[in-house]
Amino acid sequence: MSRSGPTPPRLPRREFLLTSAALLAAAAPRARGHARSTGAPQRGTDPTQGTPASPPTLLVLGGTGFIGPHLVRLAVARGHRVSVFTRGRRQADLPASVEHLVGDRNGKLEALAGRRWDAVVDNSATNPDWVRQSTGRLATSGRYLFTSSTGVYYPYLRHGLTETDPVHTEAEHPDDPSESYGTRKASCEAIVQRTFGERGLVVRPTYIVGPGDPTDRFTYWPVRLAEGGDVLAPGRKTDPVQFVDVRDLAAFMLKLVEDGASGLFNAIGPAAPMTIETFLAEATAALGVSPRLVWVDDDETLKARGIDGMVPWILARGNDLGHTTIRTTRSLDAGLTHRPVADTVRDTLQWFSGLPADRRAAAKWAVSRETEREILAAWSAR
Repeated sequence: MSRSGPTPPRLPRREFLLTSAALLAAAAPRARGHARSTGAPQRGTDPTQGTPASPPTLLVLGGTGFIGPHLVRLAVARGHRVSVFTRGRRQADLPASVEHLVGDRNGKLEALAGRRWDAVVDNSATNPDWVRQSTGRLATSGRYLFTSSTGVYYPYLRHGLTETDPVHTEAEHPDDPSESYGTRKASCEAIVQRTFGERGLVVRPTYIVGPGDPTDRFTYWPVRLAEGGDVLAPGRKTDPVQFVDVRDLAAFMLKLVEDGASGLFNAIGPAAPMTIETFLAEATAALGVSPRLVWVDDDETLKARGIDGMVPWILARGNDLGHTTIRTTRSLDAGLTHRPVADTVRDTLQWFSGLPADRRAAAKWAVSRETEREILAAWSAR
């Protein structure tokens, strides 16, 4: 299992609508401790020209995937003029005002030629060469936010990792997909920081969950719990879990851009440390169901069936020891907020239930119903 990562929510404290040049000129950002770097540009200004932007312009590289639509809709609602750059193969429900630019990260960037934006959000890159090309094309833009992953810390050999811990840009074991993914993301981060300096932003989410999730990883739990019956509950009850609602992540990313923040931010939830037992208790309560949770806490029994993770739970041993205990203090100080877990669970189930029948039937569950029955039967008879 690859470890790629890798809010009514209480919206960021200083949320307001940016609708005119006059309002932008009057709205000077407030410092938020170490989240803002010395000399950071004011909101709505061009750091390379020093002139006000009216309204602020935002380019999203990959605006039709998972994070993109949530981010784009929020940015438009907050007064940004938004452009998205995609290959044009996927449709998304975006506001009519959004400008659609078609191209390919792999060398076909002509649609970006001669353009600059107040901020760029890069949601779609795992290939360092793609980031090298896009940062080169967009180097005169105001800020560049790269969506990375806590996967850059892999292997997670200790608890409590922070933004100050080192990451690796070269894989010692290229055949390990988790390590390969992490080193590619870390290389992308380095390119952004080198090209944009203080205008560069890197956000490292853990598992991203919520409505629109194409992976079906977290969605497994609302769907399975709602079905009831005997439900496989993996691992020890005290195993920690971490995840972030995509809507909370999008709001935080936009806030960082608007606040003129710089540097590295681990974007992780929930708001307080949580165990898999607490997560499942809150999820069942949110759905109003009472399945019988059967705890299978033997690592070898799970691994024998190919189960090393059922997001947000993972088998936190070995290289994944500290995967779900990463610290997010810096992001909380910068304004990251989290909606209740119950809201995420209910909204995810509602979204999934509204998908076409063929999409629901093709869901990529972490554990099939057949495998679950086999495990529970063997566990009962052991």
